[in-house]
Formats: sequence, structure tokens, C-alpha cells
Amino acid sequence: MNKIIIMTDSTCDLGEELIKKHDIKVVPLHVSIPGDERDYLDGVNLFPDEIYKRVEESGNTPKTGARNIGEFIEDFKKYIEDGFDVIYTGIGSGLSSSYSNAILAAQEFEEGRIEIVDSNSLSTGIGLLVLKMAKFREEGDDVHEIARKVREIVPNVSCKFCIDQLEYLYKGGRCSGMTKLFANLLSLHPIAKMIDGKLTVYKVPRGKYIKAVDMQIDEFMKDLPNIDTSNIFITHSGRMDGVEEYIYEKIKGVVDPTNIHITRAGSVISSHCGPKTIGLLYILRK
Repeated sequence: MNKIIIMTDSTCDLGEELIKKHDIKVVPLHVSIPGDERDYLDGVNLFPDEIYKRVEESGNTPKTGARNIGEFIEDFKKYIEDGFDVIYTGIGSGLSSSYSNAILAAQEFEEGRIEIVDSNSLSTGIGLLVLKMAKFREEGDDVHEIARKVREIVPNVSCKFCIDQLEYLYKGGRCSGMTKLFANLLSLHPIAKMIDGKLTVYKVPRGKYIKAVDMQIDEFMKDLPNIDTSNIFITHSGRMDGVEEYIYEKIKGVVDPTNIHITRAGSVISSHCGPKTIGLLYILRK
């Protein structure tokens, strides 16, 4: 059995410590900024705080781009030639063409050497699956068995976020002007959730932002008997004013705190959701 490379993209938001600990290979997605002709790479030469600064200066939000087929071929080639099998998962097929590009790139290699798994997720919803891949690899599974097991887990990932403002979603064409107007007038702070591979607003609490955060925590507590507590993520886009620590303090008494990871979202995720977005992400057992 060949050794296995686990590969993901920069939207996994795992953080440098977990990436190094589990020997995960991360490939960056693209970001472009109106008025700037450079092609930026998420987490390589562009980071969220710089994005927020530019948006505030210009009023223009960045555009994000998939990893293309040629890039994926090069990503896979160096490991295949060294005798590794590769398993890849990244941002879900309903959100980006990266998944389909990876599928097409994998067809350039010997059949059975590369497995592509559709996460149907984003951010640490992907990261949770990547950590499962690392666990199964450590247990001695081959690349096909890892892929089979992880595909069974995909529907059980709970991936949702509280969004403070709809400005970034509106400018990026992901919500209407009317929706943004009503959200501002009525002090709405939507909770968006990955449902059937799409990021969908599924609850719209009215009032202060912390009310939406508490709603996420309440759902976590209700789900707790059914949660795989080996890894829990609190993932945010910055400028949180301590909300990430607030969530941590609320849940650390009911799960092993060493299994709770606080991570920062990268440039691609932050380009769409804007600052002060936060999620509490985990895997349900069933």
C-alpha cells in the first residue's frame, strides 16, 4: 500500500498548528481586488485584515477564484511521482468550481491513485473532514477506504455561522439589496448554515448580535448527546471583540477543552462574509 498525502485548500481554516501536526498539504485559492491587477493567493500574499482595510478605503469587495485544473495537476503530480496516493477535499462543489477542477485534474493520472471527496462544506466544516482523514490514515486505511469513510461523514457536519453585517454578501452578489436593507432596519443578524451543499440563511434572530451567537450555543447544547466531541471548532473572521472566547467559556465545561479549537478564517471566506462572522462547527454522530 502506498503512503498517503492528505490535501485540502486554503478555505479549510484549520490553522497552522493543526496543519503541521497532521502533515496536511494546503493549496491556496485565488483572490482579486478591484483596481489591483495582481492575482493574490489566499494565505500566501493576502490576509483578511488587509482585505477589510481595502474595502473600507475603496468600498469594493474582493472577488475569489477557484484553483484551476493546471494548478491541481501540478499539485498532484509531485506526490504521485514520489509514489504517494493522494486524497483531496476542499470547498464544496456547490460553492466553487475547485471540486470539479480537481476531478478533471485527477483524470490525468493512473486510475486509483487519487481520491477526490466533495466536502459539501466550507471553512472548518472542511477542516473537520480533513482531520478525520488524518485519523483514518494513522489507523492504516488505504486511500479508498479513507474516502469511503469520509463520504459517509459529510452529511453529518454541522456548519453554520452568525453574520454581523450583510454588506460583504450584498457587494459580492450573494444577497439582495432589499434583504440588506431590512436586516439593517430591523437589527437582524442572520445565521447561515450549509444545507445540501449551499450556504443558506436559516434563522434570522432580531436584536443584538450576541442573541444570534447564543442561539448557536443553544443548538450546540441540544445536539451535545449526538456530537462527536473529538474536535470542535470556533472559527471567526476577525474583529470579534472577544466573542470567540465567550463561546469557548460557554462550552468548555461540557466537552474536553483540549478538543476545542479557535481558528481564524482565511481571505476567501472573509471576502464573502466580512468581519465579525463566527461559527461553532462539529460533526454529529448520526
